[in-house]
Amino acid sequence: MSFGRLDRTNTAQPMSDINMTPLIDVMLVLVVIFIITAPLLASSIKLDLPKTDAAKAGDAPKSVTVVMDASGQTFLKDQPVAMDELARQLNASAQANPDTEVLLRADKTVPYGRIVEVMGTAQKAGLNRIGFVADASASAGAAAQTDPTGAAPAAKP
Repeated sequence: MSFGRLDRTNTAQPMSDINMTPLIDVMLVLVVIFIITAPLLASSIKLDLPKTDAAKAGDAPKSVTVVMDASGQTFLKDQPVAMDELARQLNASAQANPDTEVLLRADKTVPYGRIVEVMGTAQKAGLNRIGFVADASASAGAAAQTDPTGAAPAAKP
């Protein structure tokens, strides 16, 4: 140190770099805005589409529901029917639309032979698309966890 002279310490130099954090934040906000608005802009085109009587996208395939209750009674369109009447009406449905699907709803106590008999009647009528309707309830999951003897599975340690 010299006499009469004060040492000057080096002060902080001004920063010459750009702070990138605010720039990145603004860019991310703009990207989010574009992501949200892009689908809205794409569907804003107004069209007057031509009309046609061809197959419509919303047309569901035709189906006939056959119900068999616990007593073995067969129902078609919620009306009790005998087997010969069922065969006649299924033939009429097959003549009208060969792709008609038969939805079979049977009580779980109905004998298998009776169900096969109704399936055979539908196939003789020319209706080969047969679907079985069942309920997806919690009790069905519990029944699946029992072994064939009906005993519940042993608890795991």
